[in-house]
Amino acid sequence: MDLSELNIRLRMLAVFRRLLSDPVVEELCTYLDSMENGYPQMVVSSYAELVSRLYEKGGGDLGLHIQRIVEEDENVYMRAVGQGLTPPDYMRQCVEAELETLQAAADLTPAVLQEPLAGMEPLPGFGASAVDLAAGYRRRTEKIGQYGCGIYARNHMFYLNAQGRIVPVLHPDDTRLSDLVDYKREQQIILDNTQALLDGRPAANILLTGDAGTGKSSTVKAVANELHQEGLRILEVRKEQLREIPAVLDELSVNPLKFILFIDDLSFQKDDDSYSALKAALEGSVSMRSRNVVIYATSNRRHLVKEKFSDREGDDVHRNDTMQELMSLSERFGIHITFQKPNKATYLDIVRHLAEARGVRCGGEQLDLLAERYVLGRGGRSPRAARQFVDGLAASEARES
Repeated sequence: MDLSELNIRLRMLAVFRRLLSDPVVEELCTYLDSMENGYPQMVVSSYAELVSRLYEKGGGDLGLHIQRIVEEDENVYMRAVGQGLTPPDYMRQCVEAELETLQAAADLTPAVLQEPLAGMEPLPGFGASAVDLAAGYRRRTEKIGQYGCGIYARNHMFYLNAQGRIVPVLHPDDTRLSDLVDYKREQQIILDNTQALLDGRPAANILLTGDAGTGKSSTVKAVANELHQEGLRILEVRKEQLREIPAVLDELSVNPLKFILFIDDLSFQKDDDSYSALKAALEGSVSMRSRNVVIYATSNRRHLVKEKFSDREGDDVHRNDTMQELMSLSERFGIHITFQKPNKATYLDIVRHLAEARGVRCGGEQLDLLAERYVLGRGGRSPRAARQFVDGLAASEARES
């Protein structure tokens, strides 16, 4: 197809219409317009703007950029496929025709786009990798439960913002299970349960309790990093956002991916009724049941509701029932894992492993002595203390070298 026809067909996009707002595609359309109707200065300026945007947004390669935005586009066709529906034939035919149009745009080379600018060299160039949009899109739709679409295709860690919207974490924690020393039994329980979720088998909600700094949160994030290529995503919800859980589950339940709803450092005051939303989600009420979401929560407390002796007193006729309701929230998690502080041998094993990974020169008995001295007055031994010690030692050695 010639450039004039391509310009018209790009304007006719329906399923992929949002791609017209992509900075590169938008300027490509502007450039095609200017080639037909503009002055030479406008053509030169538009071409330079197109290449500039491609350098900034697309890494400088037009074919790869269009391939990426096509495969990640969250459109009505992809949403229908993700929900297990069969799109009507007219929509499928529309997608096929539009992929042909976008393929023609992806096939554009510097030589083709620079032709109207002959004699104005040197002109900025760009990459033009050969891509097969139809084959890639077919693969994405067939394995949408693995790839996802939209923001879920581009990212795997998310959080709930102040407005209750799901937004991606731009700089996610990249901890892997191989970075975590010891606690292998606990890690395997979480890994096996999460794999069951991905396989479509029954999976339990998990409560991780134990001493601070023992790696509860790091383990959950490491599992998410380990399995995200299999279709796992993680969404962190703060305690004060628990009332948003019903809306979150409604949104995630129609998504073809699997999700960990992660609540870190969970605890409640006795007069805090926000736990009712969590309780309903854990019990799987009719409006909130979701087969593609599990809840993983961490807490430094065995009982999630803080209780004072005075709470056991008073004139509440149903006092025992009330206290039981408050204290049994943790029992609504299908799996409860306890992370205990390491003993001396385990702590030093963690230190040695981290020191070796960081290339610390200090070793042997001297390393053990310094590591033990470090935790005096710091609340005792923990994986967090081991990491902080090794980080400090590595920094000190770097300054001295």
